[in-house]
Amino acid sequence: MNIDELIASLEVNNYSDEVLRSALTLKGEEQERLFALARARRHGCFPDDQAQVRSVIEVSNVCRQKCLYCAIGRTSQERNYTLDANTMIGLIDHLYDKGRRTVLLQSGENLDERFVTDVVTAVADVKKRHPDLRLILCMGDLSETDYQRLFDAGATDYILKFEASRESLFSACKPRDSLPNRLACIHALHKIGYRVGSGNIVGLPGQTMDDLVSDLKLTHELPLAMNSTTIFVPAENTEYANEPAGDPVLTLNMMALLRIMNPHRLMPTTSSLQKMMKDGQYLGLMAGANTVTIHDGTPEEFHKFFPIYSAKRVRPQIDHFREIVERAGLTAKFTQ
Repeated sequence: MNIDELIASLEVNNYSDEVLRSALTLKGEEQERLFALARARRHGCFPDDQAQVRSVIEVSNVCRQKCLYCAIGRTSQERNYTLDANTMIGLIDHLYDKGRRTVLLQSGENLDERFVTDVVTAVADVKKRHPDLRLILCMGDLSETDYQRLFDAGATDYILKFEASRESLFSACKPRDSLPNRLACIHALHKIGYRVGSGNIVGLPGQTMDDLVSDLKLTHELPLAMNSTTIFVPAENTEYANEPAGDPVLTLNMMALLRIMNPHRLMPTTSSLQKMMKDGQYLGLMAGANTVTIHDGTPEEFHKFFPIYSAKRVRPQIDHFREIVERAGLTAKFTQ
């Protein structure tokens, strides 16, 4: 299939396996045409051409999952920490005073009742005083009861990545979870009323091109308001530490296809992409993303204790956000 036929197919919403597989392999000038279509789809649903900024607070590094690609929750972890309600409230208030109106509270999968209650308390407190604040949670698999408590407190958005759409690949990299359970959580969140975000990882050991096509289709079918793709980065002190990293070019193509297939959804350009290639986050915007997470919420003393994909993480700040947004021809959005 030549590039003209491929773009024409995508323009009429032909998302066959052949079309998606071919689009994932594009490079150079052909990739630029894919990106141009993605930006056109974004403009059609977001004609203001704004990119949303989110500030993240990493509220706990305690995690029960022990995913093979992630360094959080390891027995070798230097220190466990969990922020209490008052600390969370103070940090959120500080971000609000700086003009932030979208805050992401991120943690490992910490099922401790006291921790969940502290998040509920913090969310309820800040939403009561700052009703214009949008609070996004990323806390993993919880019970439907806990999801409801957090929603009732005022959280409106929840990010829960499915990571891999093939059950055997999911189980291989997340041995303490299952794909059916993860998908059930996503549907439970949507039923409660959350705006849900999900997506995959590009480059997981054992992943095939057919897996990525399946990931695109599953993301398209799920009831999501946000979708994303993350590049695999071999994390220190994990089983995958010596595996090859994901392909940034393939990841960008995945982003462009997510935008083309789901033009109305928010989509971030991630710090892991910035780590793996020069101008990674800027190129993510050029591939159709319209959200950037900046790392100005977690106290500096905790940075090294939340490694996720690497202890040497990229932590974008507000100046970086403004620069790449302007260069991409977008404007910064700080409100909901």
